[in-house]
Amino acid sequence: MKNESRREFLKTSVGAACAAAIVTSAGESIAATPPAEAVAIKKGIWMEMLPGNLSYADQMKMAREVGFEVMQAPTQPDERKAEELKKAADAAGIHIDSVMNMDHWKYPMSSSDPAVVEKSLAGMRTSLRNAKLWGADVVLLVPAVVNGETSYRDAWTRSQREIRKLLPLAEELKVMIAMEEVWNKFLLSPLEMATYIDEFQSPYVKAWFDVGNCVLYGYPQDWIRTLGPRIVKVHLKDFKRNKDSYAWVNLGEGDIDWPAVREAFAAIHYTGSATVELPAGDEAYLRDVSRRVDRLLLNRS
Repeated sequence: MKNESRREFLKTSVGAACAAAIVTSAGESIAATPPAEAVAIKKGIWMEMLPGNLSYADQMKMAREVGFEVMQAPTQPDERKAEELKKAADAAGIHIDSVMNMDHWKYPMSSSDPAVVEKSLAGMRTSLRNAKLWGADVVLLVPAVVNGETSYRDAWTRSQREIRKLLPLAEELKVMIAMEEVWNKFLLSPLEMATYIDEFQSPYVKAWFDVGNCVLYGYPQDWIRTLGPRIVKVHLKDFKRNKDSYAWVNLGEGDIDWPAVREAFAAIHYTGSATVELPAGDEAYLRDVSRRVDRLLLNRS
């Protein structure tokens, strides 16, 4: 699903760990952990959930006051605005810990058109430099789009080829590139996603796991255990399947088994951030979302 389409769809649609060790698809053994009273995951918010009529300073202040520790920001090609955003976040005491690359849908790296691919690469270079400026360690990337013009095999090989061109810059800036599973008809199982990432043989290529995106064709707890330590960042959404339809809903109102998700994150010792990606709203709404994360994921009353 396109970035723009997904955002619009969201706006219109929303109104204890295992006793045995877990073995990932790469053969790594991860010791299971007992249930904890609280999960050590940082609570994050997608910047576009904040009221758009506020200044950067007021947006950052609100995010912190309603209970979020970190933020994901979109690519900002304007250097002056990027600096302004950094100052506002620093002043409010909220850390921008990731960047959402914004050109991967309009200009997919899997395109057969070199001009389109170059625009995609340019967008990622801007995102990586934003991350360095803001002190973020990860850029989210949708690596490819499968469609009538691009086969699954071509999406795989073309995108890997182009992403490898970005690795020297990622290594220089010490910023990871994290692939997200989305509705792009690509990387449709956790085993495929693990293989795709492992083939880079780079510590700078990881997974960005979206709890809600995989519900249409899988179970988030299964994806978490399979991807294991490849996961460096997380998105939180919820998803409801009805008899003849489906919809994005608020956290806790959909089909996600949150206790199972919480146990899976504990099993892989995940201690990164989990960023809520829902529609924008006012302060009362954002406080409610923050409390839902506390209850459903972090096991806090």
